[in-house]
Amino acid sequence: MEHNLTSVPHHLITIIDSGGTIMTQKAVEATRNVAIVGPYLSGKTTLLESLLFVTGAITRKGNIKDGNTVGDSANEARDRQMTVEVTAASTTYQGIRFNFIDCPGSIEFTQETYNALIGVDAAVVVCEPTSDRILTLAPLFKFLDDWEIPHLIFINKVDRLTCDGGTCGQPYREILDALKAVSSRPLVPHQYPIGKQEQLIGFIDLVSEQAYHYHAGAPADPVPLPESLKDAEQAAREEMLESLADFDDHLLEELLEEIEPPQEEIIQDLKMELGADLIVPVFVGAAEQDYGVRHLMDALLREAPAPEITAQRRGLEGETETPVAQVLKTYYTPQGGKLSLVRLWQGQLTDGSILNGVRASGLYHLLGQQQQSVSEVNAGDIVAIGRLEGIQTGDTLTTDTGEARRELPKADSLTPVYALAIVAENRKDEVKLSGAVTKLLEEDPSLTWEQHGDTHEIILWGQGEIHLQIALDRLRRKYNLPMTTHLPRVPYKETIRKSASSHGRYKHQSGGHGQFGDVYLDIKPLTRGEGFNFSETIVGGVVPKQYIPGVETGVREYLSQGPLGFPVVDVAVTLTNGSYHSVDSSEQAFKQAARLAMTEGMLKCEPTLLEPIMSVQVCAPTEFTSKVLQLISGRRGQILNYEPRIDWQGWDCVSAYLPQAEMHDFIVELRSLTLGVGFFNWQYDHLQEVPGKLADHVLAINGNGSR
Repeated sequence: MEHNLTSVPHHLITIIDSGGTIMTQKAVEATRNVAIVGPYLSGKTTLLESLLFVTGAITRKGNIKDGNTVGDSANEARDRQMTVEVTAASTTYQGIRFNFIDCPGSIEFTQETYNALIGVDAAVVVCEPTSDRILTLAPLFKFLDDWEIPHLIFINKVDRLTCDGGTCGQPYREILDALKAVSSRPLVPHQYPIGKQEQLIGFIDLVSEQAYHYHAGAPADPVPLPESLKDAEQAAREEMLESLADFDDHLLEELLEEIEPPQEEIIQDLKMELGADLIVPVFVGAAEQDYGVRHLMDALLREAPAPEITAQRRGLEGETETPVAQVLKTYYTPQGGKLSLVRLWQGQLTDGSILNGVRASGLYHLLGQQQQSVSEVNAGDIVAIGRLEGIQTGDTLTTDTGEARRELPKADSLTPVYALAIVAENRKDEVKLSGAVTKLLEEDPSLTWEQHGDTHEIILWGQGEIHLQIALDRLRRKYNLPMTTHLPRVPYKETIRKSASSHGRYKHQSGGHGQFGDVYLDIKPLTRGEGFNFSETIVGGVVPKQYIPGVETGVREYLSQGPLGFPVVDVAVTLTNGSYHSVDSSEQAFKQAARLAMTEGMLKCEPTLLEPIMSVQVCAPTEFTSKVLQLISGRRGQILNYEPRIDWQGWDCVSAYLPQAEMHDFIVELRSLTLGVGFFNWQYDHLQEVPGKLADHVLAINGNGSR
């Protein structure tokens, strides 16, 4: 399709002078929202610090080791020198407000990243110049592609790239090839590296064909294009133009006729193709030294899509001025209470606006933990709103009170894969735990908790060991609730292998009315999954009907903890006979008689231990499938099948049954085997008899449970 350049609603009209400097002629829209994403240790927070520094938002750069960056401002992040939650930072550049969102890189905080990404106009994917680690980007690229979020790549730490006699083309090409393997969109490099001996010292801008040399903490100097790189640069530029021509018939005609396209046309193509999520531009630099950061900022200025383009992609056409917003992140701050980070998709908000029936108490642009109060917010901006009680991350907000309010799509909730049982160090704190955990889950929706019905433990679920440790740190720091933890107990059950009959008589005399109950029970096993069945075959009123419910109650109470010490399942009990006393019998006496009969009878029925079996689906790149199969088999798993994962090129999914007892650290080993990208979904499937020696071990550590 040919582009009609004059009709495009672009936010900037730009020209490039002979030195490669962007000259802004007109600014129409005023906001761009950009997420900074990528793997752990790729340098995202350092890049944010550099972007804020070169745009003047901060006058001095912090660093991760000193714990004084704008990002990673939470104590839990600084303790571990890693991003553990979304950080928003607002700055202005050439009259445009940029709201940057620094997202965690660890796979354990993926939910934070996904929740934030749905509210941005573009994402900068940061990676290291190491081709063997590029695979870790695959799940992130898949999410960006599924949500059609425009994204570009910043290859960070290129000062570590090893060149060969001044030529960096080969290692650079290897990185690009690795990136192409995990991206469904074509990569369009903006730059070609310049080396000196074994070190990368600059780049060539493939749009303007201007060469630059890096200078730490300062703008790159324009230099003449090295003669030795002219052929390589020309080939790279032709490749860039050919990629753009796939989406622009006019540019294709120019290339076929060997007409040099104007720079303005190339920039406009880059802007349109990026905004439509058709291409992935690639940049290089080293954020710690500010290498390439200004060039990246200029590219975001002229090529990142405007907020209304993103709104249209989300199905919001701007036909109404009714405010529509969405919560991207929830914070609980020590001083200000609850803060909701919100993307305003359409309309305008003012302090005091009523959203979903809740009054907004303060509007703020954020710079890490710093807050700048604003009186109103226009469509396309991202701000923090104070005290939206009852509002959750992902919620759609509006001033419309009608029943036909539209709910914007939100990121799917990730399956929890790691758990710890938690207990308050001080028993008096148990009453405060529920409220504190509720706030914790508001801040981090990838956490869940439950009070297990069988083990009676409070279990905290999350995405990994570090994830849960940080949650526990927050409970201690924010809410003064120190916890002790242990591995959750496996909810074993027990059943019986054979039938038996038993008799129970309860007789108690202590003056006045006594207690008397007498029952005969038949106990039989049921097929797996049938649960419990109680019946009676009483004739002649030997057990009066008013006492039969007491018999069933006694049986049920006994089955809550069988002879092995665990709840009993898949058992049928029939009351067949008995006797009563006209004065001393009662429902309570028959309940006690039933318990005595069950205690006697169950020991004859060959009780056996059952364990819960989970149905799991493990997904990983195909190159790791054999390791996944070995992992499952080594944990007593039963492999059912494996097949390619739909819509994930080069990935397999293995379906299997896995005992719950083997799953506690399963995710830890899976990630270790798959460069951190393997994941699984699970659900309870059935109970299965525990093998003999293992059953003996379980009973030994549980005190054998004998009653």
